[in-house]
Amino acid sequence: MSRWQELTGGTSGTDYAARFAALARSGKDVHGEARFCAGLVPAGARVLDAGCGTGRVMIRLAELGYDCVGVDLDASMLAVARRQAPELPWLRADLATFEPGPLGLTADFDLVVAAGNIFPLLAAGTEGAVAERLAAVLRPGGLLVAGFGLDETHLPVPPGITLPEYDDCCAAAGLTLVDRFATWDADPYDDGGYAVSVHRR
Repeated sequence: MSRWQELTGGTSGTDYAARFAALARSGKDVHGEARFCAGLVPAGARVLDAGCGTGRVMIRLAELGYDCVGVDLDASMLAVARRQAPELPWLRADLATFEPGPLGLTADFDLVVAAGNIFPLLAAGTEGAVAERLAAVLRPGGLLVAGFGLDETHLPVPPGITLPEYDDCCAAAGLTLVDRFATWDADPYDDGGYAVSVHRR
């Protein structure tokens, strides 16, 4: 069981979506991740939203002209995504065992985005397998972008994977670190409690 499942019981989709809807109504920018990704690959590029949740990031990327696929294990989150954008492909799968072929996908994504603390909320010990699975669906030169918290201030659970451990997982999967930022607005990384990492296949 993933740390996310332990935390939520797999029933938090509606509440999660409502929280971000409230933030949007208050004037808060909730599209930083999509804007960041759009700065890395041109419109029309194939994007996999790994751990897509309720679809906030992917729906915005689709609006910007990207060819998107969303994958998540939490059925409650996917149910919300499907209600919000039924025309988009939302697939249920475990990232640790994710194989594109049986799902009708080709492994030639230009970018994989893992937003929303995906890596710290995986089942302990599966981080390397997930990095390997995500790297495998990238075309040569494709990018893996992951943003996640590193301390209790930025996580809903006790801190798990560290940045050196994450980089080691990516390196073992054949990925090279390109850049690292402190926010989805591309502020320089300052050894703080949140990091957005860009790795290239």
